[in-house]
Amino acid sequence: MKKILAILLMFALVFSLAACGGDDGNNDGNDDGEETSGEASEGNTAVGVTIYKFDDSFMSFVRRSIEESADGRADLTLVDSQNDQAKQNEQVDTMISKGVKALAINLVTPQAASSIIEKAKSEELPVVFFNKEPSESDMQSYDKTWYVGTESSQSGIIQGELVAESWEANPDWDKNGDGKIQYVLLKGEPGHPDAEARTKYVIETIEDKGIEVEELELQTGMWDSVKGKELMDAWLSKHGEDIEYVIANNDGMALGAINSLQGEGYFEGDKFMPVVGVDAIPDALTKIEEGIMVGSVLNDAGNQGKATIDLALNAAAGKDVTEGTDWELIDDKYVRVPYVAITMDNLDVAKESYGE
Repeated sequence: MKKILAILLMFALVFSLAACGGDDGNNDGNDDGEETSGEASEGNTAVGVTIYKFDDSFMSFVRRSIEESADGRADLTLVDSQNDQAKQNEQVDTMISKGVKALAINLVTPQAASSIIEKAKSEELPVVFFNKEPSESDMQSYDKTWYVGTESSQSGIIQGELVAESWEANPDWDKNGDGKIQYVLLKGEPGHPDAEARTKYVIETIEDKGIEVEELELQTGMWDSVKGKELMDAWLSKHGEDIEYVIANNDGMALGAINSLQGEGYFEGDKFMPVVGVDAIPDALTKIEEGIMVGSVLNDAGNQGKATIDLALNAAAGKDVTEGTDWELIDDKYVRVPYVAITMDNLDVAKESYGE
């Protein structure tokens, strides 16, 4: 009898440990890029989603919006591609093999869109790219491909207008009195459509406003705040007070630059350096509210995430992709979420986008 009880207890212990060690589906995927899935619900559509890297400040808010928009409507397989295109390609293969009905892809490399499209096309799966825009030829190569994002040039134009207006309103920022803006520019990922457009159009717009500029430095900070700080440290050491304006392709790098500037005593007393970014993420909004950052350009994470899920679910159901939504489809392929200039005067617009 004792022997039977011992065997029963052993089996109970084994099953208990197996239950405790099971995957609860809530791993966030930050460490190894493994899949993260919400609990499956009967009747919901399976959608596979990739994010180029989870720890990108802006994409973390897009990701949150995707999860919130899918709640109760879709069963997500959500993965971190860890800025590795080969990994992303493998993740797409895995999601297809598991039977997702639509793909939503934030590309690591825009040039890799064609390979993702071929994978989707072979299974007649709809694919919605978001935030990183494929080439027009790639978009036209498959009738079940759409894009959700912004008009890249618009952010550069709006940022250029912010720079010009703030410069004209503050003549004391012209430290050497030569009428030119001596600037440094933190560029995003080389070849990324947003980085290239923002870099080009911000400067062109300033010049179109009749303001002369002089580039002291332009280097890539790869969208990263740490790299932004490192570059700003080096530029302050090299140029010091000759720098009159810091322009960043995104808020992450702008915040890194501000961290560097604060280390050199800026934003205390009368020592000020104008800094502008793009995205209007909450940390940047705080700096604007404190009078440390001049402004940013709202890249609407909430609506990008919502539109991505709306289109993916409609496409999976064989419907018109904008059916039952407020989205407008441009050229049968694109949903453009507009940018908005953000300063101290309209912080509430950006806060509303983040549900604050």
